[in-house]
Amino acid sequence: MTMLLEEIVQSVELWLKLIKKPQPYVDPNLDPVLLVPGIAGSILNAVDDENGTEERVWVRILGADYKFRTKLWSRFDPSTGKTVSLDPKARIVVPEGRYGLEAIDALDPDMVIGQECVYYFHDMIVEFTKWGFQEGKTLFGFGYDFRQSNRLQETLDRLAEKLEAVYNAAGGKKINIITHSMGGLLVKCFMCLHTDVFEKYVKNWIAIAAPFQGAPGYITSTFLNGMSFVDGWEQNFFISKWSMHQLLIECPSVYELMACLDFHWEHIPLLEMWRERLDGDGNSQIILESYPLAESVEIFKEALSSNTVNYNGEDLPLPFNMEILKWANETRKIISRAKVPPQVKFYNIYGINLETPHSVCYGNEETPVTDLRQLRYFQPKYVCVDGDGTVPAESAKADGLNAAARVGVPGEHRGILCEHHVFRILKCWLKADHDPFYNPLNDYVILPTAFEMEKHKDKGLEVTSLKEEWEIISQDQDHDHDDKVAADERPMVRSISVSDGGAEACATVTVHPQNEGKQHVELNALSVSVDA
Repeated sequence: MTMLLEEIVQSVELWLKLIKKPQPYVDPNLDPVLLVPGIAGSILNAVDDENGTEERVWVRILGADYKFRTKLWSRFDPSTGKTVSLDPKARIVVPEGRYGLEAIDALDPDMVIGQECVYYFHDMIVEFTKWGFQEGKTLFGFGYDFRQSNRLQETLDRLAEKLEAVYNAAGGKKINIITHSMGGLLVKCFMCLHTDVFEKYVKNWIAIAAPFQGAPGYITSTFLNGMSFVDGWEQNFFISKWSMHQLLIECPSVYELMACLDFHWEHIPLLEMWRERLDGDGNSQIILESYPLAESVEIFKEALSSNTVNYNGEDLPLPFNMEILKWANETRKIISRAKVPPQVKFYNIYGINLETPHSVCYGNEETPVTDLRQLRYFQPKYVCVDGDGTVPAESAKADGLNAAARVGVPGEHRGILCEHHVFRILKCWLKADHDPFYNPLNDYVILPTAFEMEKHKDKGLEVTSLKEEWEIISQDQDHDHDDKVAADERPMVRSISVSDGGAEACATVTVHPQNEGKQHVELNALSVSVDA
């Protein structure tokens, strides 16, 4: 009975999305694509230099936290700008299988249940192969040690070698680079420091959800509370937030994601705390203190002043690292100087329509912060702005480059990589779409807005009712025309019926006229079956 309703819903969704049957072919005319992930977006293996054994340490299920702490926990070396594992025998490498795609596809290939939570570029790779891209010919990946600085010479040298290899494998065709999140900072850094190589091999660069001016709220809470790679029940199988914190506090890449001090934010990101203070008369009062970007560093220093990590029975100090901050500030200066070479086109896709942490507040009037070293135990509260849930749209849009196009897409920071709206845009920009009338700037998005299901039994029958609603949102700005059409037209109503043995289901689909760029679609369905 429930299956009948699912069939109806799937039929309506297929109709709404205008899904076409994929054509399994290889298009020899496509230019090559190189996919570059963001932080935590590459599989990392640890090689034991004594016996040569190699094992995956990011991402994995069995023994995840233990392997993470013993193989990936690191210390920053200011003389080289490199973060080095505490285990002197462990050397971190990125697998190169499938022309680099293995490292950025599903980050734990062994995970069966809930594998979607560790998908990175997986859906995009699947989609690209449907369009005619071929692994090793026109589709490649570049994974890297995301602990390191975005200007680490070792990483930049590997990227230069990768670009040359892709160019040669594709028969001398220039490359389309697609970056996600921090991968955009890596490529922007490379473009500044190796402009000649970038111009020689790159045709287009498409940045998706890049934190060009930082991710203020997300990074502030990461420094003080840690971070989770996944949400929901799956996080029980992964790294604890504090184990992740103890890694990231020594990672230059994280410091390079801090909010830019010289960017003109619409609202300045703040670190706020409720504190107990004495007034002029010596009376205690609870006040809200606000610290702008530069002053928040002093809070980080004090909050993490006694932070340690126990490695092999020894407590190692792990404070907020001012040497890394100094290094990261230099990286920011390099990134700000980057320019797109004249022969290269740059495109920017950024996430919108989600509450995104901007300022962070700790404590409240009833429970003020009395000891900054206890901040890790406080649950942060956020002042949010529009964005993708991690990167504010304001930051992602401010690339500082000459862009051929900038497009905001409703979507979550990592989930945006499997958004069909994004796929349609990429298909156009990569010239994998042969529809000459498609314009990504005038695309539409289908958003589910309501879902209700009720079941009850009556006289030996099981009755299920379902209501689901969507809004088709376009960027058509001709609202006056929409209003006239809405006044003249009536909703379109269609019915669907399905039967199977002792069960029957019927549904009514109502499509309302477009109004102010939105078109409302309603599905009301009812199924009746004999109660087993």
